[in-house]
Amino acid sequence: MSCQGALYLVVGTFSLAMAVPAKSAAQDYTAGIEAWRIDREERLKADDGWLTVNGLFFLIEGENSFGSSPTNDIVLREGPEVAGLFTLQNKRISVRATDGRTLSIDGKNVTSANLWPHEGDRLPTITIGALSMFAHYSGDRLAIRMRDKESKIRYEFRGLRWFPIDKGYRVRARYRPHDRSRVVKLPNILGDIETFTSSGSVTFTLGSQELRMMAVDSGDRLWFIFRDLTSGSETYPAARFLYADAPGDGWTVLDFNQAYNPPCAFNPHTTCPLPPPENRLPLRVEAGELNYHATH
Repeated sequence: MSCQGALYLVVGTFSLAMAVPAKSAAQDYTAGIEAWRIDREERLKADDGWLTVNGLFFLIEGENSFGSSPTNDIVLREGPEVAGLFTLQNKRISVRATDGRTLSIDGKNVTSANLWPHEGDRLPTITIGALSMFAHYSGDRLAIRMRDKESKIRYEFRGLRWFPIDKGYRVRARYRPHDRSRVVKLPNILGDIETFTSSGSVTFTLGSQELRMMAVDSGDRLWFIFRDLTSGSETYPAARFLYADAPGDGWTVLDFNQAYNPPCAFNPHTTCPLPPPENRLPLRVEAGELNYHATH
């Protein structure tokens, strides 16, 4: 073999060796996103997933009855005719059973309990058959949220739809902390005002555009509520959500292939915040979760 032929063989072998790891990395990335999407759908369909939320009952000051009788303030599809009374007084919610009965709250049979405010991370939860109820707030309004493991929304769910995975929508973002943490008030889809904390924003390039989004503090992660020019056509009109890791050395990664719909895209009994003005992006983000259509 000539020296020139040997050189071509070496270069060709080297190019092939370089191509294989690159292809493998792309396959690993795609597999990772696909696994994340499967997990996203499984969590949505779980017993405590958003598809089981089947009621949101705003309380009036004083007593609010609940049970299976249509004469109640909150009508349940199963259980005693009058199971108990919720009492809202001075921004506090308590519950008590009626007619000498007890209520199952966090697995214990009790005659009464305080539901809001509560201690610890877990909300005190009443269980009646397949139903569970706990306190919820939307802005300044207090309510009872109900889950039903046998809900029609869960039963008729037909799966999620996604844009094709495109690694071009995975971008590095520069984190820029505010001078001090900000209290941010955002309306939700019901018109109530919800309060969040933001410690900074990110700047990044998508396509050829320099963009900026405000981050909401979410434990050790950054949470983005955003809208783009696909919203209302291909994607859910109100907003989509995206999480990113806390910045290391002032940088994080935004992967819009993991952008997903808020629970309001599936369920009318949920409340979801709307994006701040700076998170309404002036371009199409053709990545992540598409709008949900139960008949597709």
